[in-house]
Amino acid sequence: MSKEKKSFYITTTIPYINADPHIGFALELVQADAIARYQRLIGKDVFFSTGTDEYGQKILEASEREGKNIIEYVDYYAQKFLELKNTLNLSYNNFIRTTSKEHVRACQEFWILCDKKGDIYKKIYRGFYCVGCERFITEKDLIEGLCSLHPTLKPEMVEEENYFFRLSNYKKQLLEYLSDEEVIFPEWRRKEAIDFVKDGMEDFSISRDKKRFSWGVPIPGDDTQVMYVWFGAFINYISTLGWPNPQPSHLPKGDGENLFEKFWQEGDTVQIAGKDMVKFQSVMWQGMLMSAGMPTTNKIIYHGFITREGGIKMSKSLGNVVNPNDIVSQYGTDALRYFLLREISSFEDSPFTMERFKEAYNANLANGLGNLVSRIMKMSQDNLSVPVTIPERENMETYFEFLNNFEIKKACDYIWLQIGQLDQIIQETEPFKLIKKDKEAGRKIITDLVIKLNSIRRMLISILPETSLEIKKLIKENRAPEKPLFLRKD
Repeated sequence: MSKEKKSFYITTTIPYINADPHIGFALELVQADAIARYQRLIGKDVFFSTGTDEYGQKILEASEREGKNIIEYVDYYAQKFLELKNTLNLSYNNFIRTTSKEHVRACQEFWILCDKKGDIYKKIYRGFYCVGCERFITEKDLIEGLCSLHPTLKPEMVEEENYFFRLSNYKKQLLEYLSDEEVIFPEWRRKEAIDFVKDGMEDFSISRDKKRFSWGVPIPGDDTQVMYVWFGAFINYISTLGWPNPQPSHLPKGDGENLFEKFWQEGDTVQIAGKDMVKFQSVMWQGMLMSAGMPTTNKIIYHGFITREGGIKMSKSLGNVVNPNDIVSQYGTDALRYFLLREISSFEDSPFTMERFKEAYNANLANGLGNLVSRIMKMSQDNLSVPVTIPERENMETYFEFLNNFEIKKACDYIWLQIGQLDQIIQETEPFKLIKKDKEAGRKIITDLVIKLNSIRRMLISILPETSLEIKKLIKENRAPEKPLFLRKD
């Protein structure tokens, strides 16, 4: 059995900043945050990273449409994504921007490693190019002449000389990597990756002609080309750790430890991504790591899309997105975290409407968790003279098992199962009545209810951190909340 790793590294993908943030990306952020908080809870040393992808044709064109200088444009939108840290109560360690000098240097160093390996070459390529995907696409990617992922954008025919990465050199190694059942969750996404390597994998373009498109990372030794946005963006997963610098200047001063070595080389590495990222994250990025002589990612977790009515994907290009700030301003941070982590599937597509959100909020937060806390703590406040002594350890193995398998929704369902069981205990035992007849028996039931409520509170640390802290305070002070934790919305 392999030795359990003490350090844990988790990342999200980094979104293009050509529009305001939406709850599709908020889903990914809070999923990663829940896992990061859980790993800290069980004693791991955690590094959680996110950031913004600020190069690419889409971003340049968006800045031009808005009449803004490109630097001002990316600074403006990067700030909006930075603000999600407070909006969603995120616990990440670093926010990496691909326009930072540290990241640009890392991209160029990584390019040199792949070039020295003989995996970069130049050739003329002619094909359809989708601005939405920022890549060349083939006939099989088209539906009625339009990109299957961006049906509102007509692909353009482009012919130019670019650098290519020899992904084909790594077919055998990639299939060996993907043969491990633990590298991708859920399992069916791993089969997608295997099918892509076997049937559709080709070398891919990693540069763009500077005459046609100049907004990108400069290529070492060739000022006529800039780096393909995807190639450079992948490298954020290691540049955020300071690679290639042993002592990263863009991170807070630590104790001199090499973060790349600690978290990427020696830690348990996990990436969270959307289901449309399988061939990018689990094939192209892993091939690049193999070329550079670096460890591959241990696990990549793929979530589904948040859809609108009719099952249509929520996306910026379709203009049907919901801004997380709008929901948080009305319902609060933990209400949105609850919905994204429990009412949205961990792996499959799930619908979002404000009606569905409000219904879940009232039923499971206002009438469910919030009401339960008020009832138990009111009984404790009125009938127990001192705060309940909480056991040091509690059995949370079932909850831990769900999160070890990244089944966040099942972990949440388990919490709400415990909430329902406590409600049932109160209905069956009626301690508020019993205590008038048998004070000792009534107090014992109330004490047990507080202990069980604290178990729920501990499980909520990863899911609803603000609410967990509030319940902890109420138990410690032995008092009922002055106002409901979640106000019912009519």
